[in-house]
Amino acid sequence: MSDKEKQKKLAAIAALEHIENDQVIGIGSGSTVEYFIKILKDRIFTEKLKIQAVPTSYQSAFLLIQNKIPLTTLNEHPELDLAIDGADEIDPELNLIKGGGAALTQEKIVDSMAKKFIVIADESKKVNKLGEKMPIPIEVIPLSLETVLLRLRKMGFTCTLREAIKKLGPVITDNGNFIVDGVIDDIQNPKKIELEINGIPGVVENGLFIEMTHIAYIGSEKGIIKLVR
Repeated sequence: MSDKEKQKKLAAIAALEHIENDQVIGIGSGSTVEYFIKILKDRIFTEKLKIQAVPTSYQSAFLLIQNKIPLTTLNEHPELDLAIDGADEIDPELNLIKGGGAALTQEKIVDSMAKKFIVIADESKKVNKLGEKMPIPIEVIPLSLETVLLRLRKMGFTCTLREAIKKLGPVITDNGNFIVDGVIDDIQNPKKIELEINGIPGVVENGLFIEMTHIAYIGSEKGIIKLVR
């Protein structure tokens, strides 16, 4: 196992201290969350915990089913005890960029409805300012692609339609939409940019998760870094 994978696993293990019996938990997407799901399965089995999970994507739903963790929905449980998710970037104020896996809309819905939102990640995801390493993923209704691109460019973005791998054409989200990756020179006010992007007709959601995270567990070479907002 590489150092990076060890850091992901450390972060996943750290988040388990928040798991209690009879909770309804939002479960995010990505490789670090995959570790969390596998470890959660073992704890459920050994402690006979009754846990229900709301997945944020087909990927997380399939993993939960494979690990025999019961699924539920936000329609059945509109308020969650906890949400566990990964991130592509984490700034010092625990603001995030998410959406590298194109599941940002459902992730933001689920994570926003949790009483406590916990992020797990490896040390490479820490940044001084959002946008250092990642573009901002933006989910766009296909009909509006060109009009959204026009508006984003007027805001100062350089935009790329995300292309699929092993499939011709664009990435299609779980909601049937496109992903546009937007780069802007300097994100001074991420909350303002988040709202401005979402104000464009045809934009479903974007990958700026601002003032949402309560706790972040970041695996590092020296162990776990715990950040609290």
